[in-house]
Amino acid sequence: MQTVVRTYSGKGAKELFDVLEKHTADVEKLLRSVKGFVGYTLARSGDGGFSVTVCQDKAGVDESVQKAKDWAAKNAGSTGAAAPKVSEGSVIVHLK
Repeated sequence: MQTVVRTYSGKGAKELFDVLEKHTADVEKLLRSVKGFVGYTLARSGDGGFSVTVCQDKAGVDESVQKAKDWAAKNAGSTGAAAPKVSEGSVIVHLK
């Protein structure tokens, strides 16, 4: 399995998470459509937030990053949030 963490901070990040919170059903539908989807978490931090996506393989992680980018551009572009810091890696332990 592969995972990707997208961290949003700085100008517009809090507003982006306000938009995401208002559209959780849309976000869920979008991410569940990713081939090989395993799990997703969206969390607020002090100045924005982060998401964690787990997929069966790198192709799924790559698809999730692209879908998230496209969704944010279409639905939250007015927030002015910068592109996220993206970290990817192989899952060592995944607990449910």
